[in-house]
Parts: sequence; C-alpha cells; structure tokens
Amino acid sequence: MREDRDRWNTKYLAAGYTASFLAHPLAQRALALPLPPGPALDLASGPSGSALLAAATGRRSVAVDISDAALSLLSRHARPRVLAGQLALVQADLESWRPRPATCALVICTGFWDAGLFAAAVSAVVPGGVLAWEALTAEALRQRPDLPARWCLRAGEPASLLPGSFQVLEEEDLPARGPGTKRRLLARRQGEQD
Repeated sequence: MREDRDRWNTKYLAAGYTASFLAHPLAQRALALPLPPGPALDLASGPSGSALLAAATGRRSVAVDISDAALSLLSRHARPRVLAGQLALVQADLESWRPRPATCALVICTGFWDAGLFAAAVSAVVPGGVLAWEALTAEALRQRPDLPARWCLRAGEPASLLPGSFQVLEEEDLPARGPGTKRRLLARRQGEQD
C-alpha cells in the first residue's frame, strides 16, 4: 500500500533518524537455538539488526519490508561489514506478499501482525525450524482506540493458530514501550530434523 510505504519512508528519511541496527532480543534467542540449514526470513524488517545478525552467523538472510528507505539503510550498513552477499532485500507489501512454503530455517517478525501472513510464515518454516513472532495484543486498543483491531493479537494468539506440528518453546506477554502490551512467541516445527 503506497500510503504505508510513504509513511515508513518519511520516518526513516527524517532528519535526525538513526537506525540502531541492533538485533531484536527475540531474534537473538532464536538464532542461539540449533537450527536446520536454510535461510532466515525477517518480515517487516525495517533497518533490521536481526537480519544482519543472521547474516553474520553465516546464514543467508532475507529482509522483507514495504519501505525502500529502510532497505536502503540496511543495505548500506551491510556492505562495509561484508554481509551483503548473505543478505537479500525484498521490498514488498506484507498484506499481499507471502513466503514460499517449507523454505526457511527461521522466520522472524517483530512489531507487525497479520493473520494471513502468520499462516504463510508458519508454512514457510522447515521441519526443525523456528518461528519467532512479537506483536501488540488487543490490550493496546484500550490505550490506543484508533489502532486497527486487525493489527492486534487476540486472546491466545498467535500460539492458538499454530498447527499441531509446532511446539511452543516460549510465550510471554510483556509491556510495550508505549501503551498496551506485546506478546512474544518462539516455536519450533517438529519433524524429521528434530
């Protein structure tokens, strides 16, 4: 959606904006787990330190975001660190873009919720692979009633949406930086590579 891209580009191109390129704590935990061969996919990545961390471990990493400005920042930061060869950048609207099934050792998404994307992300994880997700819960709507409810996890989500082939490794609610709460999930797809 063009307005989403423009909104995020405005943020990332604003005077005074500096990307931290720090890996999200959930990505750090996920990358510390044993993982099968395959790439790491970072959805709604922004200028992601998580994608960079995955690339630094020698794992091919794919960062997907609607903002070409965010991906440009990420690309410029990766080049001098000699990570560009391990990092692929995809500019796409996650309301319609979907990963290919059974292709990723790790799928990470922090700060974004879309039930359709979640289902596609689940199917993208290979046996033995890990899904790492964090998003606002419906509790955020109490403080931010203008927030679209479809952007918020309902009670029990996302764990309740996992198929039986997934084992929940961690699930916790945590305070968000602003009003509302976030829920964090780390789950492994069971299968032949266990």
